[in-house]
Amino acid sequence: MSPGQWVACGMTGVVIAASLTGYVGYRDALAVQTEQINTDAWGDRPAQVEGIRNILLLATDERAGEDAAFNEANGIRPDVLILVNIDVDKGGVTMVNLPRDLMVTSPGCDPAEDKPGVTAGTVDQLNHAMFFGGLDCQGKTIEDITHVHLDHMVIVDFAGFQAIVDSIGGVDMCIPEPLQDRNAKLDLPAGQQTLDGTQALALARSRDTTENGSDLDRIKRQQEMIGAILRKVTTGEIMSSPTTLYDFFASVTDSLITDDGFTVDEMGELAIAMRDVDLGRMNMVMVPVDDYVNNRDKVQLREPEASELFGAIAAGEATSDPEEKDEGGEEAGESAEESVSPSEVSVHIVNNEGTPGLAAQVEPLLAGLGFTVTGSGNPTTRAPGQTTVYHAPGEEAKAAALADVLVSGAAIEEATDLSGSLELVMGSDWQSVEPDGADSGGGDDEESEEDPLAGLGVTSAEERVDCG
Repeated sequence: MSPGQWVACGMTGVVIAASLTGYVGYRDALAVQTEQINTDAWGDRPAQVEGIRNILLLATDERAGEDAAFNEANGIRPDVLILVNIDVDKGGVTMVNLPRDLMVTSPGCDPAEDKPGVTAGTVDQLNHAMFFGGLDCQGKTIEDITHVHLDHMVIVDFAGFQAIVDSIGGVDMCIPEPLQDRNAKLDLPAGQQTLDGTQALALARSRDTTENGSDLDRIKRQQEMIGAILRKVTTGEIMSSPTTLYDFFASVTDSLITDDGFTVDEMGELAIAMRDVDLGRMNMVMVPVDDYVNNRDKVQLREPEASELFGAIAAGEATSDPEEKDEGGEEAGESAEESVSPSEVSVHIVNNEGTPGLAAQVEPLLAGLGFTVTGSGNPTTRAPGQTTVYHAPGEEAKAAALADVLVSGAAIEEATDLSGSLELVMGSDWQSVEPDGADSGGGDDEESEEDPLAGLGVTSAEERVDCG
């Protein structure tokens, strides 16, 4: 195995846990290294949703000391790529693992310093983008395939992970049977135990001790580890004294590299907003994948499930509280009152997808579902990369009714210059219109529409696996 393959979710837990337990009073201790990012060179970017923050967490195989020669021979690339979706307003976190061996089409990146760059249209595995164009290229590539706006990026390495686990006093894990893996330097007896940083790293890296010996199976174990880390940080002794909290922050920030726009003040604001989030609303999921058609050792996105998940992340719908959906009474009644029929909705169609004549093709499809189409054309005022429905103030329900019939889904945004008619801008993620409308799928589709994570094998930080 590649010795660089390691913690898929553990580092996400650490970053989020730092936010959950943070206090602005400690921001002078946050000596974070930064790397300059030029998002202006990324081209058209997905729309940013108010109240939602998306952080790309990268765990690299960079080594120090006598192992540093590995970096020079192989270059530094992330073995772990996780999209952390945070709802600042309502409190909720969804962490999406993107397998490092995921095959994708590159949007193209220019050479940067010692990086060679990569030509647009090149098909390669996802984590190679950083090797070809640095952090800029990695972020640009992930935005291109997910259509999710990235607010910030964070990098952690081997030594950083070990230091963070040690700073919280280890992580409690159930080891159901003895585990040995020479490649990962893992040797653990069976039973409930507290792993130190070295042991936790070895367990997170180990592939040979998983059920099928695969990276995807390893992610399941690592999700268990992140839950244990989050429970330790939020319910243990770390918050009990300034000394333990300071030590934890020092270990976290000393081990991070962030984009140069991720300021200490913003970290503090995020910390205050998120520190009371419930463990049951911290969810971990892997993007749906299939074996890659040209190489069974690689994977590719499973469609349409992957696009539906990314659409929910982009629109800020993946962190919604399931209890709110099950509540009856006044709130349920208000939702029913807000529902509208297609006959009440007028829409102007804008083609920003790039296929000539596409808007004219969509007109009869929407008209056939009962929507009133007032016209179509190319972008003049708004040209988002992601499919977006714009509405006048107070017309959110109409926009939602239109978004519900789109196969790709759509971001929903207010535009004060509109009045009466909605504006549908088709972006690069455009697929089609549901032939029978939003209710065509029946019961299962309705459940999936209510919970975008349904059926994806979600693990929450609240779930505990104990021995015996």
